[in-house]
Amino acid sequence: MTLTTGPRAEPLPELLPGVLEDATVFGRFRRTAARFPDRPFLAVLPETAEVYGIEPGEITYGAMLEAVEARAVLFAGAGYGAGHRVALLLQNRPDFLINWFALNALGVSVVPVNPDLRSAELEYLIGHSEASLVVAIPERVEELAAAAEAAGTGTGRIAPVISPKDAIPAPLRPAASPYGAASDTTSDRTKECALLYTSGTTGRPKGCVLTNDYFLLAGEWYATVGGLSALHVEPAERMLTPLPVFHMNAMAYSVMAMMTVGGSICILDRFHPRSWWASVRGFGATVVHYLGVMPAMLMSAAPSPADRDHKVRFGFGAGVDRTLHAPFEERFGFPLLEAWAMTETGAGAVVMASTEPRKIGTSCFGKPGPEMDIVIRREDGSEAGTDEPGELLVRRAGPDPRRGFFREYLKDAEATTAAWAGGYLNTGDVVSRDADGRLHFMDRKKNVIRRSGENISAVEVEAVLLTHPDVRQVAVAPTPDPVRGDEVVALVVPESVPADEGGARLLAEDIVRFCLSRLAYYKAPGFVAFVSSIPLTSTEKIQRGALKVAVEEAIASGRALDTCAMKKRTA
Repeated sequence: MTLTTGPRAEPLPELLPGVLEDATVFGRFRRTAARFPDRPFLAVLPETAEVYGIEPGEITYGAMLEAVEARAVLFAGAGYGAGHRVALLLQNRPDFLINWFALNALGVSVVPVNPDLRSAELEYLIGHSEASLVVAIPERVEELAAAAEAAGTGTGRIAPVISPKDAIPAPLRPAASPYGAASDTTSDRTKECALLYTSGTTGRPKGCVLTNDYFLLAGEWYATVGGLSALHVEPAERMLTPLPVFHMNAMAYSVMAMMTVGGSICILDRFHPRSWWASVRGFGATVVHYLGVMPAMLMSAAPSPADRDHKVRFGFGAGVDRTLHAPFEERFGFPLLEAWAMTETGAGAVVMASTEPRKIGTSCFGKPGPEMDIVIRREDGSEAGTDEPGELLVRRAGPDPRRGFFREYLKDAEATTAAWAGGYLNTGDVVSRDADGRLHFMDRKKNVIRRSGENISAVEVEAVLLTHPDVRQVAVAPTPDPVRGDEVVALVVPESVPADEGGARLLAEDIVRFCLSRLAYYKAPGFVAFVSSIPLTSTEKIQRGALKVAVEEAIASGRALDTCAMKKRTA
């Protein structure tokens, strides 16, 4: 097999002189824009423009800087500054980056909002984050305004909701309020830059406080990791990603890497299997980002003489099916470089299989660099041996073990302390380390269902389903899905047993519709099975081990009703 690779990138200080002096995301962008004002920064392909109803084309670094500075003037004039948070539901549109950079220039933290979230989730996010303003696409303003009003009930602080073209109202509170940034200056890498919400095992999403250093370090790591993933300043890189900017992969790695090396980024509205290669060719992508579900879908298409008609040197991602990894690379002619990181770790602890041997087909995600300190622990707390599974614990080597990681879980000091128990971040991921020191992903300890790259809290889904009037008890667990990784299964004890199969189908669909109206579509059950009881412990908690067996039996026997077709993404 012939793969297209490049030489290792030069050391970062030689690539972009002075870049390590940058203290904010906006500062990094402004420096790169000053050096490459005429280079394209952001591309909107015709297919994405059509979905969003915006103009296609490329925006240069210089033009983007003008738009960002003009927007910052408006926010500053309205009174926004350090200590404020502004929630952004702007999908993968240029408006997201314009507003993020503009607010960052003023020391304002942004709260990216997953557009698939619905009423209960939006109300929680707006209230918990104490957002002073919400900026959203016009189609969602009314819904978000209702969520903001519900979140502010009893407090008298109802966050205004506007579209990007609306006048900017004054914030709810003065700048530099106590809960906000670590510093009241915009020249501090430790200042809060964003608040990203990630699912956990407790049912409520946790707000990860991320600093400017978190984002800057992610760009610096990617720019210098080298090997098969080497990034170049000349000629300029062109990175294509279909991943959402409200997640850390696109927001921290893709965007920050390109602005660090002066590259161009194209952010699709989402992954479209049928038009993917046309987008890759149309943009002239040299790098693509992926999730495990994508290679499986691309491999399902019939082989074509044009399969290698592209300029891609490598793909960066995680979760490729181990049986498809080698066949994909052989067919399409570039390596899929598996990596590991979490929202909590950022670039403080990131591993990537960017050097040989990559041990394709073994779920290998590479060898930790010298900047990382890791331990793999057995259940009893002792250190696991070679090829022995255990929980991965990570920290940064050197005097600052938390550098590059999340700063804290907002308003949850107990969870933050628990995450760092023993001086390492306890990841909850089970891995093994081989004789060469390379890590292999095995499983997740956390009670989280992972569907198409999205983390779904079983407890959160259960809490919503229990509010349905016909549900007496419910337990949610995953079942393997060949394309999406996991699919959501709900075992339901109904208030009254359906009379026949037709009645069961109607009730199952009603339960799923109920869930779809309150949670993101991907969290709704793809299968519903009606049962007489839920396996419980002596303390009336769901017995997760027995639940897994019960789900397997329900699927195997055909008693689980397939409702996957009801789970459709909404605009």
